[in-house]
Amino acid sequence: MTIEINPTALGVFIFFFVLVTVLGFVASRWRKPETLAHIDEWGLGGRSFGTWITWFLVGGDFYTAYTVIAVPALVYTVGAYGFFALPYTILVYPFVFMVMPLLWKRAKDFGYVTAGDVVHGQYGSRGLELAVAATGVVATMPYIALQLAGMTAVLKALGLHGELPLAIAFIVLALYTYSAGLRAPALIAFVKDIMIYIVVIAAVALIPSKLGGYGNVFASADAAFQAKGKGDILLGGSQYVAYATLAFGSALAAFMYPHTLTGIFASNSGKTIRKNAVLLPAYTMLLGLLALLGYMGHAAGLNLDSANDVVPALFKTLFSDWFSGFAFAAIAVGALVPAAVMSIGAANLFTRNFWKAYVDPQVSDAGEARVAKISSLVVKVGALLVILFLPTQFALDLQLLGGIWILQTLPALVFGLYTNWFRAPALLTGWFVGFFGGTYLVWDAGWKPLHMISFGGEPFTVYTGLLALAANIAAAVAINVALPVRRPVEA
Repeated sequence: MTIEINPTALGVFIFFFVLVTVLGFVASRWRKPETLAHIDEWGLGGRSFGTWITWFLVGGDFYTAYTVIAVPALVYTVGAYGFFALPYTILVYPFVFMVMPLLWKRAKDFGYVTAGDVVHGQYGSRGLELAVAATGVVATMPYIALQLAGMTAVLKALGLHGELPLAIAFIVLALYTYSAGLRAPALIAFVKDIMIYIVVIAAVALIPSKLGGYGNVFASADAAFQAKGKGDILLGGSQYVAYATLAFGSALAAFMYPHTLTGIFASNSGKTIRKNAVLLPAYTMLLGLLALLGYMGHAAGLNLDSANDVVPALFKTLFSDWFSGFAFAAIAVGALVPAAVMSIGAANLFTRNFWKAYVDPQVSDAGEARVAKISSLVVKVGALLVILFLPTQFALDLQLLGGIWILQTLPALVFGLYTNWFRAPALLTGWFVGFFGGTYLVWDAGWKPLHMISFGGEPFTVYTGLLALAANIAAAVAINVALPVRRPVEA
């Protein structure tokens, strides 16, 4: 299991991992409520997080270990096309500023914990509630699994192979999440984000100087793409529509996920959310700097088994042992924070929109919290099984589907904030068309999230999620128009 282990790097990694573990267990005493035996306290931190805690928590949700690994890997593989995450994280914040305070207020006023709660409260439909909740859980599972993929890349760089190190890390995560709930990742996010900022700033400041400057970095990347006949440091004309629609669709989907909504619902006010919509673009700068590491991998002449190894290989090759250990710890901790929030978000959905709705409608507050805690453990085990027994590439394919799936919950969740015109049967039909139609299009394209269409002229490529969403909305509108007019209830 252990080959080519560097004691210094491993020692630094273990120190910071243990530090984060201690913080995870201490979190149960941080801002301690009267009881954690309530889903509002365990699953939403008492809805009390202010501007800075929310900033770190939502940022920690949004910029994950897989982001640190996958975005540079995509840029390393395909070039400029991999930068779609930059405009996407710019477009998302006006959406957050306008929509999320209204959604937060709806949840706060009625005690809603999940997107499924909001939908059931608005439309009174158990079927639509279940569709939204199930979509959230299914879309989250591969996302958690991909945090494990990011951690696997780090453990591999440390010389640790096999399933045991990964299993130990997630057992620790499961224990302190069970103990402290959302307070654990909220507290850890402070440490995680500071570590990530240090690592990225050091990387973009020092790595180019070791590689002959940014001019050589871009020239080397361009030469590498030309040599293999795939990718470019600039977008090609045929990529513009695909790039734009992928960015826009990803922006719409980002805050439909249970983990990002959990961070929103845990805020203490709509004003806090608006402040964060203004402050969070600082993470976009961070993401742009991270993406450049993909180009630096070409300039460094790395010999990689997988593109996912590009960032760990850069640190291992170009930095001292102790800083490499620090960087690997930052990436690993960056897996734990979002994985914890994702498991909490999925557990909240299962508890409120399945267990309470169908199994035990009279469950007590303490019983509800207990079910959520146990569910969070099951979610983590499920994600661990995905990564251990399915090929990583299959998990990546599922994550691509996850974005398309979660986007289909937007009409049911958001439209009701602005209008009462839509009715549950119409929205449920739209969800069905978008969910299964989008799944088919992705399968038909060889598990790629893009689909080629033509209106009689030159064909162009569009993000499948937006096509599915357009079909979703069109079906919902058509069915809604066809439904009998609702008669007012006589007094």
